[in-house]
Amino acid sequence: MSRPLLTVSDIHTYYGDSYVLQGVSLALRKGQIAAILGRNGMGKTTLIRSVAGLTPPRSGEIVFRDGSLRGKPPYAIAQSGISIVPQGRRIFRSLSVRENLMLPTSVLARSSRAPDGDETRERWDFDEVLKEFPQLAERINHPGGSLSGGEQQMLAIGRALMANPELILMDEPSEGLSPRLVLQVQEIMRRLRARGHAILLVEQNLELALSVADEVYVLSAGRFVFRGDPATLRNETRVLDQHLGVSSAKMI
Repeated sequence: MSRPLLTVSDIHTYYGDSYVLQGVSLALRKGQIAAILGRNGMGKTTLIRSVAGLTPPRSGEIVFRDGSLRGKPPYAIAQSGISIVPQGRRIFRSLSVRENLMLPTSVLARSSRAPDGDETRERWDFDEVLKEFPQLAERINHPGGSLSGGEQQMLAIGRALMANPELILMDEPSEGLSPRLVLQVQEIMRRLRARGHAILLVEQNLELALSVADEVYVLSAGRFVFRGDPATLRNETRVLDQHLGVSSAKMI
């Protein structure tokens, strides 16, 4: 088995005096999707922020590829090959779709890292992103703030892809979307995995997460209370009920 692309080892993350992540560990390989599930306030977004360097852990280790992320600022972590699709999309509403997409290719944002050496991985460029999201091509000169919620989510994902990341951090990508658009996000994640991207996914939509994930983690009060594949979680009545508020009958 190949070595992990991302390894999170016993991290402890705080917001001020609030102890949020209390010894969290996981591993994610190239071309895998790991879904982080849990009720609100359990630390899921904090895990994403810890990996991205936005809320660094006070102790523990995060290794990406073969290098520690300890002490690195968020821009350096992004340049190393990690992109984030944040909760709430966080697009620039006054910039056009084109300008939003081109931000990761600017001189300030551009990666200075050496190529990852994977000759088989397809690269993303402006034309490839618009092929993936044809609805953005139709709105290319419109300001981001004029887009629908679904279009803004596609823009947030497309912007992340323009950086050609090996790892994509996705925080609640289905939030506020219609069932039709949720299915579109599901298919996008599957295609990204097929192209070799690893995805660390935080998601409240249980069925979406279980339909795309290779491995599932359930986070409760800052600790993982379950780790396994989606099929195993579907049979874990206690975990579903106690930590996700889902009746096992609904999972049949």
